[in-house]
Amino acid sequence: MEIATIVALFVFGLLVSFTRYTLNAVFGQLSQQLRDSLEKHRD
Repeated sequence: MEIATIVALFVFGLLVSFTRYTLNAVFGQLSQQLRDSLEKHRD
């Protein structure tokens, strides 16, 4: 394999990992820990 292919696969893996973590944080188990900071300021 050429070095460019290895770098491209590494960057692609990072992108997929980041996307999966973000989706899990928004819709998965981590979303229960999120809080709405605007809720407490509404009057």
